[in-house]
Amino acid sequence: MMSFRRKIRILLDILGICVLVALDQYAKYLAVIHLKDKPAYIIINGVLELNYLENKGAAFGMLQNQKAFFIFVAVVILCVIGYVLLKMPEDRKYVILHVLLSLIAAGAIGNMIDRIRLNYVVDYIYFVLINFPIFNLADIYVTVSTAALVILLLFVYKESDLNFISFKQKKYRMLK
Repeated sequence: MMSFRRKIRILLDILGICVLVALDQYAKYLAVIHLKDKPAYIIINGVLELNYLENKGAAFGMLQNQKAFFIFVAVVILCVIGYVLLKMPEDRKYVILHVLLSLIAAGAIGNMIDRIRLNYVVDYIYFVLINFPIFNLADIYVTVSTAALVILLLFVYKESDLNFISFKQKKYRMLK
């Protein structure tokens, strides 16, 4: 049975994900209203601008028109994140892991909503200085938190800290 503390933690994870998805969707809504079919809005000349793009692919425009594939990958990622969040011990050292996984889930959901609803993802942030591909808030959630997660897994958590993530079934010996 799930403890009251665990239920509250899971509820907070879900609430946080919902707030992050709402922010992402609102930012995309604003991009459609204020940027679509208009010239780029320059924030810092030659460095940063807001520029509307309908992205039917993944990062850097790869895998164009692969909607079913992207939705499948997002669902798998969300299932894995859900499993880990449910299995995670109630210890303070895992708080940052909760936050990072919630950010990744929110980004996956935000872009999945666009793919299902529009058949493309609304992108609008463009770093002109380095000619970086146009991206959105959900992309920031995923990339920044994934990078932080890799650092966390490589340099902070020990292998034993992650023993709670086990996809193997426990074997019980029968008593004779």
